[in-house]
Amino acid sequence: MVQRRYPGKPDLKLLPNKNRIKIALKKHRIKLSIEDISILGEDVDIEVKKAAGKDGKGAFPKSALESYSAMANTYGGHIFLGIEEKSEKFIPFGIKAIERVKKEIWDALNNRERISANLLSDDNVTVFDVDGCKIIEILIPRAARKQRPVFVGKNPLSGTFRRQHEGDYKCSENVVKQMLAEQIEETRDARILPHFDMQDISSETLSIYRTAFKNTKPNHPWNDEPDQNFLRLIGAWGRNRQTGEQGLTLAGLLMFGTLRSILDELPNYIVDYQERSEPKAELRWVDRITTDGSWSGNIYDFYRLIIRKLTAELKVPFILEGDRRKDDTPVHEALREALINTLIHADYSSRISILIVKRPDMFGFRNPGTLRMPVKQAITGGDSDCRNRNLQKMFQLVGLGEQAGSGLPKIYINWKNQQWRLPKLYERIEPDQTLLELRMVSLFPEQVIDLLDNLFKEKFRKLPEVERLILATVVIEGEVTHARLNEITDVHPSDLSKAFSKLAKQKYLETGGTGRGTYYFLSGNKPRADVAVFQSPLHFEQLHPGGSDSSGISSGISSGISSGISSGIKKIRADISDVELKQFEKIAADIRSRKRVDRAVIENIILQFCKNRFFLLKNMAELLGRKPDSLRRHYLKEMVKSGKLELRYPGRSTHPEQAYRTFDKSLKREE
Repeated sequence: MVQRRYPGKPDLKLLPNKNRIKIALKKHRIKLSIEDISILGEDVDIEVKKAAGKDGKGAFPKSALESYSAMANTYGGHIFLGIEEKSEKFIPFGIKAIERVKKEIWDALNNRERISANLLSDDNVTVFDVDGCKIIEILIPRAARKQRPVFVGKNPLSGTFRRQHEGDYKCSENVVKQMLAEQIEETRDARILPHFDMQDISSETLSIYRTAFKNTKPNHPWNDEPDQNFLRLIGAWGRNRQTGEQGLTLAGLLMFGTLRSILDELPNYIVDYQERSEPKAELRWVDRITTDGSWSGNIYDFYRLIIRKLTAELKVPFILEGDRRKDDTPVHEALREALINTLIHADYSSRISILIVKRPDMFGFRNPGTLRMPVKQAITGGDSDCRNRNLQKMFQLVGLGEQAGSGLPKIYINWKNQQWRLPKLYERIEPDQTLLELRMVSLFPEQVIDLLDNLFKEKFRKLPEVERLILATVVIEGEVTHARLNEITDVHPSDLSKAFSKLAKQKYLETGGTGRGTYYFLSGNKPRADVAVFQSPLHFEQLHPGGSDSSGISSGISSGISSGISSGIKKIRADISDVELKQFEKIAADIRSRKRVDRAVIENIILQFCKNRFFLLKNMAELLGRKPDSLRRHYLKEMVKSGKLELRYPGRSTHPEQAYRTFDKSLKREE
């Protein structure tokens, strides 16, 4: 590992997270450089604003409040005032009236007419010297659940923003209402459901649960209670003391209800288990359990069915506890915790499904709804903010699930003890979801090393360890980000950025996305745009035991390495008919060779392209004779923001296969 030493300062054991540069800068008075800001931008959200003001001496721009709202409602971030962005490069401009601008910042943040909450303290606003220019940095924390939504103006429904890689986007009313519900309700599953009673319960499921409860707590007084009172005691039945109304709680319906009854309350409810025989890119499964009416459909039965399938082929060592064999291992424990965490943290009002995937190389867990705390805080453990506390309690009463705040740390510890790659926990927004990937491969799997060795010959072995780790991670996971490497290595972020830059310059890697959304992939092997959740990229299928040889991927990468990033005219894909293509070429012919065209004309043509279909950005750029990034920044970004267009991949605006279509108000359920 490369240890970074700063001249004249004590040796720093910098933490492997996004605050390392900040710690070094603030505690050791090191000057901030444009390079540092660029490095920071690969790990966290940043926004730079020239902020010159009318007199050129500086001002707090109105647009900064939208960025403040967006960052607070997403992952937090940094706003730099006094830096201009030109051609994707940062240029220091400087703030001359420092004190005046700082006062404008605090006046705005403390004015409830302009912004709903001030999340900052004095330490969050800092002045740095960058190449002789004074720059103001505003460090914005992620707002706590009870502080969201942070919104501009007086109306949360019209003034709430979130961050999506390259910009700030106004949230839909549904998203804002979800935030408001999360803010108010400590637990989402305690709500009493009018007109739902014991007839909505699966008597078989309840009987099985009560047997498990009795086996776990044989002398517990609740064992003698009648069913309805037992349900009340465990949180599955409730009574409103003010109105006298009583009935099943949402937790009771989810845990023990029949599928028809659950769907009456939650029409988008889906739980889905898919077992795939190979880590292929095609969406094929050999075993599937979902809400198809062939079983009860409730959460407890789903857990019982799926945990057996997840652990079916695990090798269990012969261990005795007293005179009984112990059939549990750390891997069993980790999978059990991952499955229960998925079920108790899910937002069951969402339109996407709970999804569990089992493959020979990995296990994947997805629940609707983002985490109620930052990812790193959840991994560290100790704090708990469970979305469905009654469900959590019900599992714990039958001996399932760790104590509050310790489930995820136990998963990470158990997986690390197997010498496997660190689990990958991440979030996606719109639709909001949390994903956990547990890969059963090491940092340097033998097959991957052999493939890279055969591909790059002695060049690979001569690479520094961090660069070999990057290439191995790209092969295994399909793509990699600066943040992901930060999780699995303690190399300084500056050195990581240099390693990524070197590998890209030498044509080992190509890049996609921008800023915090920047990702890297092997040259000539761009990840497939239509790869679903928990599916490896196409080339990984050759790396798994029993798969085909690696000649296909080798030739693909070799071609990418030899030629670098492909150039030349891109061919329009076959998702457009010849007739339509000729029409589009005719429409765009007049402006292809013209640099200056009225904005309304280009927007009108874009709307024609995207009418009733998702139209690929790269196809659009080719037809219009514009660069994709320029077209996205100057036209499409604003058209999405204003509601004229919608994204195929709303969580990744710089997705390599991003496409746009005219906005459709009818939301389809994503399964």
